Amino acid sequence: MPMDADVQTHARTLALRSPDHLRVGPFTVLYNPNWSIKYVNYAIPDQGAEPTAEDLDALIAAFRERDRLPRLEYLPTWAPAVEPALLAAGFTVENRAPVLACAPGGLVPPKPVDSLTIAEPVTDAEFDAAALVQHHGYGGTGEPEGGEAAWLRTAAEGGGVAALATVDGVPAGAGGCSVPVDGLTELVGLAVADAFRRRGIGAALSAHLTATAFERGCRVVWLEPGDADVERIYAGIGYRRVGEKLNVSLD
Repeated sequence: MPMDADVQTHARTLALRSPDHLRVGPFTVLYNPNWSIKYVNYAIPDQGAEPTAEDLDALIAAFRERDRLPRLEYLPTWAPAVEPALLAAGFTVENRAPVLACAPGGLVPPKPVDSLTIAEPVTDAEFDAAALVQHHGYGGTGEPEGGEAAWLRTAAEGGGVAALATVDGVPAGAGGCSVPVDGLTELVGLAVADAFRRRGIGAALSAHLTATAFERGCRVVWLEPGDADVERIYAGIGYRRVGEKLNVSLD
C-alpha cells in the first residue's frame, strides 16, 4: 500500500475506534464531546467515496446538531470525487497541508538544548501541565477543556507516546504520538510555550517523540506541519513529504 494510503488508513481506523464517532453515509465523523476545537472534530470519507447531495446534507446536519463546524480532513487521492462534491455544497478549502513521514533509519538527532528535560507524564499534575502548554500553544486562553490531557493519556496507555518538556522544572513544551495502527503513529499536538520558543525545544521534543515511537515498535511516524517554518524544523530531523492533506470546512 502506498505511504499516503497507509497514513489515511491509520487516521480513519483511529476515528472508527473513537467511542463517540459517527457513521454518516460514506463518512466517518470523529466527534469529541469534551473538546470543541475544530482540529479534533472532522470527517473522513471512505476510500473511493462518491457522496450524494443527501449524504452531504446529512453530514452537515450531524455537525450542526453537535455544535461543531462541518469539516473534513483527508488525503484527496483517497477519495477523488469528494472534493468537487464538497465545493459544490459550499465548503471552502482551508489549506492543503503537506504530510511528512519518518522511518527509523531516517531520524537525525538535533542539537542538544541546555537544561532541557523530556519525560513521559505520569501524575495528573504532569498531564495537566502538558495539556496547558498545548492549549495555549494552539491559541487557547484560560484552562483547557480536558480533551488534551485525555488524548495524551490514551496515547500513552495505547502504545503511543506522551511527552512533557521542562526547562529547570518549568513546563516548556508538550506533544504526543497517537495510538499505533499497523506500525504507524501520528506525531500531533506539539507545542512550545511562548517564553521558550526559538531555542530548539520543538526539534528536540519532536525527535524524542519520534525516537520513542520507534523504540515502541512503530515503523513510521507521520505528521502534518503547521506551516513552512515548522516543516523546515521537521525536515531538519529527517521527515520527508509523502503526500498532501486537504482541510476543508463550511462556515
